[in-house]
Amino acid sequence: MAPASKLMSLSEAIKRYVPDGAEAVMGTSLETMIPFAAGHEIIRQRKKNLTLIGPISDILFDRLIGAGCVRKTRAAWIGNVITGSSYNFRRAAEEGTLETEDHSNLTISMALKAGAMGVPFMPALTALGSDLYKTNQSIKETTCPFTGILLTAVSAINPDVAVIHVQRSDEYGNAHMWGNLGVTREACLASRHIIITAEEIVSPDVIESDPNRVITPGFRVNAVAHVPWGAHPSPVPGYYNRDHDAFIEYRNDSRTPEIFEKWLRFWVDNVKSSDDYLGLLGKERISKLGLKKHMMSEPVDYGY
Repeated sequence: MAPASKLMSLSEAIKRYVPDGAEAVMGTSLETMIPFAAGHEIIRQRKKNLTLIGPISDILFDRLIGAGCVRKTRAAWIGNVITGSSYNFRRAAEEGTLETEDHSNLTISMALKAGAMGVPFMPALTALGSDLYKTNQSIKETTCPFTGILLTAVSAINPDVAVIHVQRSDEYGNAHMWGNLGVTREACLASRHIIITAEEIVSPDVIESDPNRVITPGFRVNAVAHVPWGAHPSPVPGYYNRDHDAFIEYRNDSRTPEIFEKWLRFWVDNVKSSDDYLGLLGKERISKLGLKKHMMSEPVDYGY
């Protein structure tokens, strides 16, 4: 019996698998392949009371917070990778309208690792002596039963949905990702549902030609959406570079709630497809962000 296709529109994927109040892990590859297009669709559907989870989500979380979609963050860092502070997050945190659970990159990674392994927590030496204990109830001090040394117990995180962007996927959810994977594998295994957005949809033969590059088993994936440039303005190795200008522009476009509302209408609410988004970017900007030099990996041999 052939597997069922998981291919659907991004709008349908978000509608089905990101309900109001969901815990969603995004930005699992740190500063690359951040699923901005999926985040924008979440905004267009005006999802509410979300908990956002991730190590370095960059300005994606800031946009979702500014749009009123977020109740809580469980993250290591939220900001603008180019300019530092992100204004929507800062306003919400200072006004007390956003609940924050502070993590380090390692504690959020270990929390997802515990979730992926099906254990209640992971022991670690990290965070001891830090202020994380003051703002994060999901880490506790514990004692090793074998050595007696002091440890941090990092509670497992099992998100409702992982939203990841990849270079290519087949219609059944078997996806190739390369570059900095961050905590993508752990996030996928820990989550109850997985949405994949992909630069390209390819045949299963392409995926099967390099099984070690598959980021998560296709049978675990719930939805696949074809979204070219779905990670812009973050980079996608092999496809396009980081749009530094976009981060600088966003700093100016989010300084006040009123200015941010104008940005939201232009870049999110008026966009209905990838073609619409690429039209706003323009051919000159797209060309500027394209690859200038190809660096191919050495082929491997799976012969028998």
